[in-house]
Amino acid sequence: METVSERDLGLREERLRRHLASVPYVLLAASTLLTLVTHDLSRARLLETLGLAALTAVLLWAMTALNPDPASRPGMTAASVTVLVVMIAVLSTRSVWFAGFFGFTGYVYSWQFLRGRWRFAGVTATAAVTVAAYMGGLPDPTPSSVLLYLFFIAAMVVVVAAFSLLGEVTTEHSDERGRMVERLRETIRENEGLHAQLLVQAREAGAHDERERMAREIHDTLAQGFVGIIAQLQAAERAEAGGGGGSTPEGGGTAGSSAGGAEGDRAEWRLRVANAIRLARENLAEARRSVHALGPAPLEDTPLPEALAGLTAEWSRLNGVRADFTATGPVRPLHGEVEAVLLRTFQESLANVARHARAARVGVTLSYMEDLVVLDVRDDGAGFEPPPVPGTDGRGPDSGFGLTSMRQRVGRLAGTLEIESEPGSGTAVSASVPAVPREDPGA
Repeated sequence: METVSERDLGLREERLRRHLASVPYVLLAASTLLTLVTHDLSRARLLETLGLAALTAVLLWAMTALNPDPASRPGMTAASVTVLVVMIAVLSTRSVWFAGFFGFTGYVYSWQFLRGRWRFAGVTATAAVTVAAYMGGLPDPTPSSVLLYLFFIAAMVVVVAAFSLLGEVTTEHSDERGRMVERLRETIRENEGLHAQLLVQAREAGAHDERERMAREIHDTLAQGFVGIIAQLQAAERAEAGGGGGSTPEGGGTAGSSAGGAEGDRAEWRLRVANAIRLARENLAEARRSVHALGPAPLEDTPLPEALAGLTAEWSRLNGVRADFTATGPVRPLHGEVEAVLLRTFQESLANVARHARAARVGVTLSYMEDLVVLDVRDDGAGFEPPPVPGTDGRGPDSGFGLTSMRQRVGRLAGTLEIESEPGSGTAVSASVPAVPREDPGA
């Protein structure tokens, strides 16, 4: 869209073209008027001068109106310029005013309508006519007069050519700037279209990333939490069923033993229900944190090794499987995203062990190295055959969103996830991520 200043500039240029087009007629009229005022002409001479001026005006109109494209008719153009120069010569014999004022038109039209060397020929002819008029006629046949005449002609040609060439260069630069501005406008329009397209793609990518994040968080928090709740409630159901089956009215000793067994089953039932309630509350809190894109709750006020040690002990207590945690290397604070990925990988690995491995022992190791942090989770359970492409075969721990989620999380940090397992030989999960330090809030 053009600005107001650009529109004003265009209007001014159009007005300037119209004014320039009228200049030859103004010069012709001024020369005629000055001739009539300063010369005492007879009636016949006056009519001849006015007729020649009118005829010249018609010629000027015909050169522009009837031949708008001079380059397409070079012969007609050359003839028109020749006639114009002749008319200037004839009028100059009537009065020097025509040579002094209207003669300028011959230079302009010669340079404007002719091409190549013919431009200089037209300008030279016009100069010869006007200089002769200035000098009162053709020079005397003496070397000095002829040389002076030729000098003035040459000077006029040089001056006209210099200013005309300068004007052409200026016009070309102006036209080039106009073309550059138009190309810039076109580029801006294209960039606006690309920008709009990029915004749409960015919104789509953002929505896709948010869906992926929510899917991972739901799997790593809600799904695992529900699995734990279901496991605890199933254990409570078994404890209740065992307590009911152990009640019997027979003999005192048997009755006492049954009463003790029932009391133990009742305590087990209460413990499992309490665990289920606590897991449900933790799950609800994690769900709220996931919705608000907050970090995992275990890392809120606790260093990563301590959080993993506490979660390992809690998992061991809930699942009745021995689990040991070890941290090696110089422990240091890591970027929140790095610690969150390691924690979620740890949780998913232990969840897989609880669901599939039937293991008797689990070992968790967190190793701080110079540039990397490595999390290893090993079990002595049933093992499985890892799929060649994670998440594509639909069997074992990789079915659904398990190992695929871990690989995506670790991959986002330019890390690697390795799975080593075979049936009957347990499973080892190793996640390696860059040891990006935590940013100093006071820096």
